[in-house]
Amino acid sequence: MSAPLPLTEYERTQVIAIESWRAEPPSLGGQTLVRVLSPAVYLVDKLIPPAAFERAIESARWAAQRLTDTNDILKSAQVASLAELRQSASLETCDALSQSVERWALGLAASEGALTGAVGAWGMMVDIPAAITLAYRTIYKIGLCYGYAPGEIDQGIVHGVLAASGANTMQEKVAALACLSAIRSALHQQSWTMLANKAAEHAFSREGAIIAVRSLARQLGINLTKRKALQAIPVIGAAVGASVNAWYMRDVTIAARRSFQARRLAEQGKAFLEGA
Repeated sequence: MSAPLPLTEYERTQVIAIESWRAEPPSLGGQTLVRVLSPAVYLVDKLIPPAAFERAIESARWAAQRLTDTNDILKSAQVASLAELRQSASLETCDALSQSVERWALGLAASEGALTGAVGAWGMMVDIPAAITLAYRTIYKIGLCYGYAPGEIDQGIVHGVLAASGANTMQEKVAALACLSAIRSALHQQSWTMLANKAAEHAFSREGAIIAVRSLARQLGINLTKRKALQAIPVIGAAVGASVNAWYMRDVTIAARRSFQARRLAEQGKAFLEGA
């Protein structure tokens, strides 16, 4: 195996940032909210049962993939195609593009959360599916910033990013990162056709990885209701909806950026970060 290509100074700082993100536990505030507000989740579960989350997650992914346009990214990057962006743009340029997507997503998430939060618990029936759809679309948009079209991003990767960003414990985050690592390693080394032919020979096959990440994505629904439980109170629901949506979307954008940074560096033969 050939030696990794040297990193630029900027890429070196980003490798450190990726490693720091991987090791960083979910925020203490999020973990505290989960414990304190767990009783309130009973009300939310009655309004939006777990089975509905599973349907909402897959519907959101399907809709987000089809709603993700590429023209604005290509125009901002001043390239004619995603292939050109992927081959010629520096990591710093890709990061700048993803940061513009992040600003757009944070603003939209906060506005949507405020509007639906103003009507209390019933607004959550609209807010949570909308937030998940926006999260998926944001992941796909950030993928575009690194030259990856939505159809080129395996759904296991997208679910893994969601699971890592929505984790409320380090155990959940580590599990999500392990699945991301397994899927990305398989993508890096072999085609999906080869993997399918060899699935029976691997203890952690593509199918197994996808199933595991989907399970974590379902856990996202439970975690998100815990974060948003106070939104059921109409008087403060708008403020809670706006702040929690923005907080959650920031977690999503960071997880997506770090994951696509690691994938791009690995594909260029510059760095391969285990678990990123």
